[in-house]
Amino acid sequence: MTFTNLQIQTEDLPKVEEVSLKPISKAYFKIILLNKLAIYAVLFASVIAAKYVIERKEALNINIWYLIFIVLAFCTINIVVSSLAFKKRKYAIREHDVIYSKGLIIHSIITLPMSRIQHVEESRSWLARQFGLATLKIFTAGEAGSDLSIKGLPHFEAKQIKEIISEKINGND
Repeated sequence: MTFTNLQIQTEDLPKVEEVSLKPISKAYFKIILLNKLAIYAVLFASVIAAKYVIERKEALNINIWYLIFIVLAFCTINIVVSSLAFKKRKYAIREHDVIYSKGLIIHSIITLPMSRIQHVEESRSWLARQFGLATLKIFTAGEAGSDLSIKGLPHFEAKQIKEIISEKINGND
């Protein structure tokens, strides 16, 4: 047996950037907003409660409106950034791999080869069920927890993808 170690021309490799990625369901953004609004409600309630505590202690002379403005500005910026980041969440299922793209400030593209996938599972939270959505969790060997979670898939599509991946990893394709 002769040992060979040929150089691979990177220009000839398929480019992930050229793959047409599919965006996740827009209904998932509603779930993100509802979760954020629940956190913001607690934050605003804390500010209002702090206002009454501060009024009782006259030594602390803080104008509560400045604090409310800061919290409101933070919440607004957070929602805008979340909206922009949401548009970057995309995925593709190819013959030999699964691709998931996410992130606004730190953009990442995850590519999992089908040959590395151990199993796949579909999960749905109560809120996701209300919107007809599901999360697809893809597990590879040697890791605790899922290696890739694609949240915000329509339920029927998540089931289809799960079946496709299960068939491929079980050798039924």
